[in-house]
Amino acid sequence: QVQLVESGGGLVQAGGSLRLSCAASGLPFSFYTMAWFRQAPGKEREFVAAIGWNTGGALAADSVKGRFTISRDNARNTVYLQMNSLKPEDTAVYYCAARRGPWSLEGINYWGKGTLVTVSS
Repeated sequence: QVQLVESGGGLVQAGGSLRLSCAASGLPFSFYTMAWFRQAPGKEREFVAAIGWNTGGALAADSVKGRFTISRDNARNTVYLQMNSLKPEDTAVYYCAARRGPWSLEGINYWGKGTLVTVSS
């Protein structure tokens, strides 16, 4: 069965860095666009970044451009989110997502259970 398992969350001071990992199993990983979302306490879930299924092209939300970088290693069935220059407003539960084919906010097939990132001031 398909599983997406996030890891790497934790507590970090503002200005610090953290790398999240999402290990995928049970799906043809290279045929899926992979993405990260986040949800802060009391707020709606928001898109963070995505990386394409065939070209590897990446897309990031304006709030994280220049600070966060998404990447993938198809040989390891893993997608990463490198987070630099972290701000307190980045505090959220971060979720890994997988969509078959090209990227869209509609038709996301699978979700992970999330990993908590807390940025202190």
